[in-house]
Amino acid sequence: MRPKAGKGEAPARTDGRRAHADYTGGVYGSMLAASVVVGVGSVGPFQRGELVLLLLITGVVFWIAHVHAQLFGARLAQQGLDRRTVLHVCREEWPIVKAAVPPAAAVAVSPLLGLDLQGTAWLALSVAVAGQMGWSAAAARHAGASWRLVAATAAVNLLIGLLVIMLKVVVKD
Repeated sequence: MRPKAGKGEAPARTDGRRAHADYTGGVYGSMLAASVVVGVGSVGPFQRGELVLLLLITGVVFWIAHVHAQLFGARLAQQGLDRRTVLHVCREEWPIVKAAVPPAAAVAVSPLLGLDLQGTAWLALSVAVAGQMGWSAAAARHAGASWRLVAATAAVNLLIGLLVIMLKVVVKD
């Protein structure tokens, strides 16, 4: 029988595979994607295809780094490595890569929207910040936070995203 959620709480999950979902990788990955967009946009004109690849490759590289750190840092000291553990850590850190997909897709569709390179960068940055807010809200909700706390964490992540946007404006627009 499923435990009932209290007022303002997220329903409890009972399936073992998703019971310990960790959305921090999604928040981190979204912030990483926003930083990539700011970095590319600050160096001058760029090719859309290159930015799409850079977003996706950066997400994969940081995912590998996080998997490595989890497996050979924290986990190796506590337990031996087996296939199940490796796959679990790979899945747990996958939101880093997933978070890069929406900004990359925004870049890919930007010509269909008639956007120039500056508009493309702003669209991708906006999508990354929205993703950051969404991942943080999902994490809070999954943890059973009240709707007020969910809104607060989304607002904090919006402020962090706005700081990244200010960096874009200051570095070069």
